[in-house]
Amino acid sequence: MRGIGTKLMMKTCFIFGFVIVATLGYSQETPSDYQEVLKIVGKTGDYKSNVLKINIPRNDLHVKVAGYSLPTPFGFGGWFAMTKGDGGEEVVMGDLVLTQDEVNPVMSSLLEHGFEVTALHNHFFWEEPRVFFMHIHGHGKAGELANQIKPAIDLIGYAKPTESGSPKPATEKQGALDTDRIARVVGHAGEQTGPVYKITLGRDDLGVKEMGATINARMGLNTWAAFVGTNDDAAIAGDVAMLESEVTPTLKALRSHGLEVVAIHHHMLNTKPEIIFLHYWGRGPADKLATGFKAAVDELGKGTR
Repeated sequence: MRGIGTKLMMKTCFIFGFVIVATLGYSQETPSDYQEVLKIVGKTGDYKSNVLKINIPRNDLHVKVAGYSLPTPFGFGGWFAMTKGDGGEEVVMGDLVLTQDEVNPVMSSLLEHGFEVTALHNHFFWEEPRVFFMHIHGHGKAGELANQIKPAIDLIGYAKPTESGSPKPATEKQGALDTDRIARVVGHAGEQTGPVYKITLGRDDLGVKEMGATINARMGLNTWAAFVGTNDDAAIAGDVAMLESEVTPTLKALRSHGLEVVAIHHHMLNTKPEIIFLHYWGRGPADKLATGFKAAVDELGKGTR
């Protein structure tokens, strides 16, 4: 009997302990500083497992994928979360769901207020409207972070198309670019292929190898810009290869010159150091576009010079 009673008591203690752990892990009283965060951003959230999570669902969007209407919870619920890190500072991570017109205004706001943009990509093909997912990171005091992220959050659903992203009639005249002038602005010459003038810059300074082979510009480790159009109405598109430490300065340089960032991702696995790539686009006077590209290039290699 004593053995049965002991087993029953142990089982009861186990269940009771499990209930306590489950309660602590899934339902906690929201700390006062996190309650203030909710007030500042004007959103609701929940506090579980020591994490404050604030959902930003895109209920304003009616998304179809390949013509199939989908509800918001299917994959269109943005969020950001906050938890305590070392030294009493909060760590924020999030994934914001944005239309293509919202991406760069929201990105600029985040960068201007001390946040990092760590990824930008799609989750779907054939969706209408087009939807992108922006991953963010920040750290600091809870109230300060709330005030820093609020301007970006307030743009979601209300951002207007930027000038370079606004639709314009296609340029009729092609191949009238002053390529020598573009080369002088960038500081590097390019190659002409039909109407397109392309400048390609290698990142040999990074010394990337894969299975003993040197990964150079010809292998895809490069930064480039392609220009087309006229001196007064040109388009630029390209790719920038960056160290992790170069991502935020490069984003700031591109955005401060009106160039649109359209993707942030990696092209290679298991490289040391890790290389991040971003794709960008812009439209306007060729000089202005070249100056924006040059500003981004100037941020590269600072840590290896």
